[in-house]
Amino acid sequence: MSLTRKPTWRYVAGIILTVLALYLVWYFSSVVIYILVSAVLAIIGRPLVRYLSNIKIGKRRIPRWLAAFATLLTFWVVFIAAFSIFVPLVANKVYELATLDFSSVLKSIEEPIARAQDYLHSLFVMPDTKFSLVEVIANTLRDIIDYETINTAFSSVINVGMSFVIAFFSISFITFFFLKEDGLFYAMVKAVFPERYQENVSRALDKVTVLLSRYFSGLLAESLIIMVVISVVMIIFGMRVEDAFFIGLIMGVMNVIPYAGPVMGGIASLFIGIVAPISGYTVGATMLVIVATLLTVKGLDDFVLQPTLYSSRVKAHPLEVFLVILVAGSAAGVVGMLLAIPAYTVLRVFAKEFFSQFSLVKKLTENV
Repeated sequence: MSLTRKPTWRYVAGIILTVLALYLVWYFSSVVIYILVSAVLAIIGRPLVRYLSNIKIGKRRIPRWLAAFATLLTFWVVFIAAFSIFVPLVANKVYELATLDFSSVLKSIEEPIARAQDYLHSLFVMPDTKFSLVEVIANTLRDIIDYETINTAFSSVINVGMSFVIAFFSISFITFFFLKEDGLFYAMVKAVFPERYQENVSRALDKVTVLLSRYFSGLLAESLIIMVVISVVMIIFGMRVEDAFFIGLIMGVMNVIPYAGPVMGGIASLFIGIVAPISGYTVGATMLVIVATLLTVKGLDDFVLQPTLYSSRVKAHPLEVFLVILVAGSAAGVVGMLLAIPAYTVLRVFAKEFFSQFSLVKKLTENV
């Protein structure tokens, strides 16, 4: 009996400690996210740090701290350059959207709306009144997108901006030390575990590093491909370069969020089509071009790019990935969907190292 109870209590204790650890991770989620983002940046920047550290000036090599700072500065330059391109585009489009006369825009698509109105009359046997679907849509859009709404959104953006500044400097500080002291992240994680589990933790961290590096590099490549393809297609149809680039940028960035991101990006792209229709096209025709382009590119993404990225790169079944994203989205919204695959990858790797004796864990981690 004692031999049976001892392993049982060990498993129970392990499960309790795991649940407690997950709770602490959730409670301090912002700090954990800072550390994980910094770890990913350190993985990306490690080759550059090593290269710079091997450069000799005279008889001396560049100090590791200076190589780490130069790498971090490179991250800053790339980020600020992208930010300086994106923010003016967004501000300009928000202003155009806030000052747009929706009634005049809707007149260009009045015919299909009139057909929809006639269909509603016949479907619901509505009495002959002065009901105008065009006017209803215009008033609704005017109520949703006006100066007060923009001001409210701007206040929210300021609050988000303050949080972003804190996150930016926190991640920069942590990333610098991860770059400067190679292996510091490993040491931080291993310090949480008893001595007898150090080897398991090292193997798990090695696997996590490889899988997440493949995942994030693939995700970046996917977003860039989508951005370029959509921008080029929009330009071919005659859209202004800045508008085409903005739509491509929106779809590329929002595609980082699985499933929900492309939908939100598509809605924003349609608003761009309303604000700035293609020269020589009506608003309706412009929206049709945008929808057809996004659906085609999204189909290419779903059937060619994503199966390679979300399944092969993290070594999980597509249905398994979909259910994980669905659960994470239900529990934590968009942020949960964004972090679902990386978090699930980490959990699978550590589960294989510490709970491989369970049949469910063995089944879910057989390809890891």
